[in-house]
Amino acid sequence: MRSIDDSRRGMCARPFRAALRLALAFAAAAAVAWSEPPAALTLEQAVEEAMANNLGLLAERVNLTIAEASLVTARLRPNPVFSFSGDHLDLLGTGFSSANNGGPPEIAWRVDVPLERGHKRALRVETAGFARELAEARLGDAIRRLRSDVEAGCIDVLAAKANLSLQRDNLRTLEEVVKLNEARVEAGSIAPLELTRSRVAMLQFRSGVRRAELDLLTARSKLQNLLGRKVPADDFDVIGEIRPAAPPPELDFNQLRELAVAARPDAQLLERTQARSRSELKLQLAQGKVDYLYGVEYRRQQGIAGRSNSLGFFFSVPLPLYNRNQGEIARVRAEAEQLARQGEALKAQISAEVKTSFQEFQGAKELVAGIEHDLLKSAEDARNTSAYVYRAGGATLVEFLDAQRAFNDTMQSYFEAQAAYRRAVVRLNAAVGREVARA
Repeated sequence: MRSIDDSRRGMCARPFRAALRLALAFAAAAAVAWSEPPAALTLEQAVEEAMANNLGLLAERVNLTIAEASLVTARLRPNPVFSFSGDHLDLLGTGFSSANNGGPPEIAWRVDVPLERGHKRALRVETAGFARELAEARLGDAIRRLRSDVEAGCIDVLAAKANLSLQRDNLRTLEEVVKLNEARVEAGSIAPLELTRSRVAMLQFRSGVRRAELDLLTARSKLQNLLGRKVPADDFDVIGEIRPAAPPPELDFNQLRELAVAARPDAQLLERTQARSRSELKLQLAQGKVDYLYGVEYRRQQGIAGRSNSLGFFFSVPLPLYNRNQGEIARVRAEAEQLARQGEALKAQISAEVKTSFQEFQGAKELVAGIEHDLLKSAEDARNTSAYVYRAGGATLVEFLDAQRAFNDTMQSYFEAQAAYRRAVVRLNAAVGREVARA
């Protein structure tokens, strides 16, 4: 009765269902294990907690229960109708006799059983089965998007931590310079104006520390909301470094595009929606066929001449002169055409998303490699040399601050490039629908 090739669709759906069952089992295990959420998480643990506790995902899982209820309803058969009647009853006190020839009183029991034609029940069950598959695909797509958001949130926290550590390191360096200049002023080796300039620079770096602390607090709060924690904890943290855990892999765009069309849950969702539309069309065509009604009746008469028992059999069928379900058939056909166009649009959208994320991944990878090769070592050497020369009295404060700010800008660019690379990996995995590179 299925409207598409069952064996082919079953093979396509099997990996997706296995992954979905694994995600649900993982989430259930995590919910049991984490009665109290830990303060510090790795990226993988954050994803597990989000799968178990994210409020939006919990609401999405209820759609599976709703789809199961629809399947139960689809399996139900029409109820038979029981009728009881009393006719020609002497309730008004006439008194039935041979003179008035009244009656005789009749009592009847009747049962009518509807008979559905056109395999309506089987088609209802098939259509409701597709509804459950649609709910599974929607849940899979929600898991895909949530995983991407949580991984990006963890990267934001790690990037904010790296930036805060850099700003604090810069502040410590300037505090040491201020102490050095205070001693020099007391010794009369430099002018007090030099000390003032160094204090102003220290206050500027202190302001940078405050901004970095606020960025870290904001990133932690957003991530805890994704994890489903109703009350954000002050000691929450993400374990790890902003540097990628694995070297960048070599990827092929054409293979990624083909993999995305086959693996993404939203593509599978549209495929199942089209299959459900074909099944619903067959159901609506069957609804246009009239149903039969069979009945049997037992009738008992009690008259002046005696009593009698009799059976009656009935058959009825509506005449389909006007309503042949034309409107619903036309609606489903129009929806099928709409879904076909949506399928073409979705394939183009997936291809564009994969291309954009792939180019972003390639660009971020090259940027990180370029900074590591060309800027990182030279900026650090320039900062260290300038600090040594300034402490020895061979350089001005302006030269030292320029070298310090150049180092700070280089390290900030480096951390931002690393974070951008890892975000690009996350977006690429989300665009393809599975992990093709490790974030």
